[in-house]
Amino acid sequence: MDSTALSNTCPACGAKITFNPKLQKWDCEFCGSKFTLEEMQKAKNASSKEANIKTLPKSNKKIDAFRCENCGAEIVADENTVATFCVYCGSTAILKAKIDEGVSPTLIIPFKKVKEDAVEAFKKVVMKPLTPRAFKSSENIEKITGVYIPFWAHDIVGDGKMDFSAKDIRTWYSGDYMNTETRIYNVTVEGHYEFDKVLSDASSRFDDDLMDSLEPFDFNDLVDYNHAYLSGFFAEKYDVEQEKGYERARQRVVNSSIDLAKSKVGHQTSTVSNNSVSLKNENCYCIMLPVWMVNITYKGKMHTFAMNGDTGKIVGNIPIGVKETVLWSIGLFILFFALCFAIVYFGGI
Repeated sequence: MDSTALSNTCPACGAKITFNPKLQKWDCEFCGSKFTLEEMQKAKNASSKEANIKTLPKSNKKIDAFRCENCGAEIVADENTVATFCVYCGSTAILKAKIDEGVSPTLIIPFKKVKEDAVEAFKKVVMKPLTPRAFKSSENIEKITGVYIPFWAHDIVGDGKMDFSAKDIRTWYSGDYMNTETRIYNVTVEGHYEFDKVLSDASSRFDDDLMDSLEPFDFNDLVDYNHAYLSGFFAEKYDVEQEKGYERARQRVVNSSIDLAKSKVGHQTSTVSNNSVSLKNENCYCIMLPVWMVNITYKGKMHTFAMNGDTGKIVGNIPIGVKETVLWSIGLFILFFALCFAIVYFGGI
């Protein structure tokens, strides 16, 4: 059994080396050397494709993990990573340990956006008058962290038909009277459906709707998984099993199939009266997708800001501060009062 922890060091000097999203290379801050994946593999500082195939999800490969004593979160990283806070709750109560069930997916989209991109995006969202002060603090902004989130990607195909009850409504006037004509149709749409890489969040720590909002990812950027891409980032350990993930992906496909079939009906309104499309999960694989994120607790509730580390798309639920709203309202009132006073005073001269 391979019990080696993930290790990424500079082939030139042996110092810690990290993946640079801008260069799409591994960049050593100590000696300035830069390496491609092929060069890292040649120096045996990145795993080979054959080695990755042998360490699929739920293997016995031991890797480093950080567990938060506050919220119980567990994330994996390379052996050079030092966790100073929890990426989920912000707690500094972090323990480092080994775990036996590591995550070794088959595909990964490496980070394209760097931390500075995420920080600037976050500042644009929070630097507003009504945003609570906690979200504007440099301490919280610096906690923005790059995390690879596990997803199940499903290739789903379907065959069958859908029956729709459709209506066309026409109105016209005849003198002073309005006439309405309603025509009802029964429409059947048959077809073959193919959906590639339908995603389902494989981590229970992330809100599914939030993760859906980060889509789309550019699947043209998918490459073979290699643990070297984790250098400088964290990676969430998946805890949602494949079967459960498929159920969610299946529902997404059902909804998309209905929308697609409905577009073929050709009437003003339509509703599904019968759906006999049979779906099959032809292929499923675990992939890692890049996300910049920060969680901030405000009044006992966790608020998440996230940025797609591939495309730069931003999602988040930043609240409105009560104190800031009151102060802003008072300020506007004073300004309005001052303007009215000036108009009355100088207008009477």
